[in-house]
Amino acid sequence: MGNLTATRPLQPWTAPTATDPVAATLRLPGSKSLTARALVLSALATGPSTLAKPLRARDTTLMAGGLRAMGAHMSIADDERWLVRPHHLAGPAHVDVGLAGTVMRFLPPVAGLAEGQVTFDGDPHARTRPLGPLIGALGTLGVRVDVTGDGSLPLAVVGDGRVPGGEVVIDASASSQLVSGLLLAAPRFDRGVVVRHVGPPVPSAPHLRMTVQMLRAAGAAVDDGTPDVWVVEPGPLTGRGWEIEPDLSGAVPFFAAALVTGGEVTLQGWPHSSVQPVEQLRALLHSMGGDVTLTTSGLTVRGTGTVRGIRANLSDVSELTPALTALAMLADSPSVFTGVGHIRGHETDRLAALAREFAGLGADVTESPDGLEIRPRPLRGGVFRTYQDHRMAHAAAVAGLAVPGIELDDVSCTSKTMPEFPALWSGMVTGKN
Repeated sequence: MGNLTATRPLQPWTAPTATDPVAATLRLPGSKSLTARALVLSALATGPSTLAKPLRARDTTLMAGGLRAMGAHMSIADDERWLVRPHHLAGPAHVDVGLAGTVMRFLPPVAGLAEGQVTFDGDPHARTRPLGPLIGALGTLGVRVDVTGDGSLPLAVVGDGRVPGGEVVIDASASSQLVSGLLLAAPRFDRGVVVRHVGPPVPSAPHLRMTVQMLRAAGAAVDDGTPDVWVVEPGPLTGRGWEIEPDLSGAVPFFAAALVTGGEVTLQGWPHSSVQPVEQLRALLHSMGGDVTLTTSGLTVRGTGTVRGIRANLSDVSELTPALTALAMLADSPSVFTGVGHIRGHETDRLAALAREFAGLGADVTESPDGLEIRPRPLRGGVFRTYQDHRMAHAAAVAGLAVPGIELDDVSCTSKTMPEFPALWSGMVTGKN
C-alpha cells in the first residue's frame, strides 16, 4: 500500500453534512502553481516584480523563504501584493522544502546560480519524493549536487555563481515539475538548456504549458514545438507585474459540492483566458452531471443532485483525483480513473491512501497500478486519515457532504495550499459565506 504512515492527530474535524443544496459565491486564494513560478522568475529577473493576489500558504511561503535565504529580497507582508527585488544569490543558505514538490524541484537549479553551498531538506515524507532525475540532470548541466541519500533529500548544491547549461536527457514521468524546475532557471544558464524527456508520458502537461507561457511573459525565448523537447535560450528575464489567478485545483472540492447537493457555486475573479486546465475540468464535471459556465460574475458550477460515474484518464489533471474520487463514491454508477500512477509519489501514496480510507468507510474501491476503480455503495461515518495531505482532506470533506460522521484526523494539513479551507467549507455548507 506504499508509504501510509498515519499522522498524529492534530486538529480532528468532523466534515459538515449538507441538509440543503449549497448556494455560494466564493473568492478563493491564488493559484499555488502560478505563485510559485512567479516567485522564481521574479527572483531571477533584472528588475523588481510584483505579485497581485498571490497565495499565502505553507508551500508558497516556503518558496519565498528559500529564495530569500539565497539573497532575493522578498516583501510579502501585504496579502494583496508581494514585491520581489532580485539580488546576488549566494550561500551558505538552507532551504526548508516542507512537503512542497515545487520548492524541492524548482529551487535546486536556482541554487546552482548562487555562489556557495545551499542545503535542502524538509518534512520526513519529503525524503521519499522523487528527485533523482533532477539531480542527475543538474550534474549533466554542470551543477555540483552532494546527496547523502539515494537520489532524494537531504542534498546540497554547491554553486560558483554560474551554470554552463546545455543539453540534458531526463525521465520526467514521475513529475512535470522535474522539467519545469530546469526550464525556469535556464535563461540564466550560460548556454540555456535543451531538455529531452525520454520515458513514459510526462504527467500534468498543463503545468508545463503554464511554465512555458510564464517564461515567455518574462521575456524568455522558449521553443516547445517538438514533443517532449523544450529549448530555452540564454537571456535576461524582465521584472513585471504578475496577476495571480484563483487556484483551480483548490476550487474543485467547492465545485464538487454543487454536484453532490444539487446546488450552485461561483468562484469569483476567474479570468476569461486562463493558463490553468479549466477546459479539462469543465469536461469532467459536465460528464459527472454538472453544468459549468463562465460569466462576468465568475466561474459557476451547477448540479442536479445526481452524480454520474465516468471513465477518465486524469494524467493531465492528476491533482483533481482525490476530489473526483469522492464524487465517484457518491455517483449513480461505477467510475474508473487511470493515468495517475505518479500520484503515488505525492504528499503520500494518494491512490493507496484513497483506497484504504474510503474502504474504511464501507466503499468498494480497487487500486490499479495507475488508478482506481470505484463501485458506489452506501458509505458510513468514521475516521478518515489525511496523511498530512491537503487533497486527502478535500476528498473527505466532499464525501462528508452526503455522509454524516466523517471525521478527519487532521484538517490543518489544508494550510499547505489553503489555510482558510475549514472556515470556507463550513461557511459554504451552512450558508454563512
